Amino acid sequence: MKNIVILISGRGSNMEALIAARDAGRLPVNIAAVISNRPEAKGLETAAKAGIVTHFVDHKGFAGREAFDAALAECIDQFSPDLVVLAGFMRILTERFVRHYEGRLMNIHPSLLPSFPGLHTHQRALAEGVRIHGCTVHFVTPTLDLGPVIIQAAIPVLDGDDEDALAARTLVQEHRIYPQAVRWFVEGRLHLENGCVRLAADLIDSTVLISPEVR
Repeated sequence: MKNIVILISGRGSNMEALIAARDAGRLPVNIAAVISNRPEAKGLETAAKAGIVTHFVDHKGFAGREAFDAALAECIDQFSPDLVVLAGFMRILTERFVRHYEGRLMNIHPSLLPSFPGLHTHQRALAEGVRIHGCTVHFVTPTLDLGPVIIQAAIPVLDGDDEDALAARTLVQEHRIYPQAVRWFVEGRLHLENGCVRLAADLIDSTVLISPEVR
């Protein structure tokens, strides 16, 4: 069984979704550890209650990003992970760190990348007046939020949506697609080819979302 390590900074709702998928038998992985850059992160308690080893590497104790990332990598590597999963890990990682885990470092972002990288994605989507929003699971590269896309979930932007409503509906889809992406990885059903993710043929479908719906 493959080992994964999950990195969090707060509550870790996507971490909770991964644990739930594991416990339900939908995600055949060993969650070897959950690590946070914040010792007070509530997700550490949640993980511990689920029987998962927890650690923190407090970024405030380091002079710079390089030193912190080196200590973080040392902590991660003791668990020999096949995949490192960022689940609300609110740190910009150095290129050296990203290269160390190239092809086995995964993130989820609350927009349909490459649209709206960075912060405040729901607010920006509403300001731009887009009709379809969503979330993206991707491999991490040194360029922020622009790594190869693995899976995306799209939702319609409804008249009357505010930032909180849009964020809540997006989060529901995050909890669906992140366990799926991790499962595809550990089962060997996806691979990187020339900077793009290729999926096994049996995973392809032709589902279409149109918003507003054509009548």
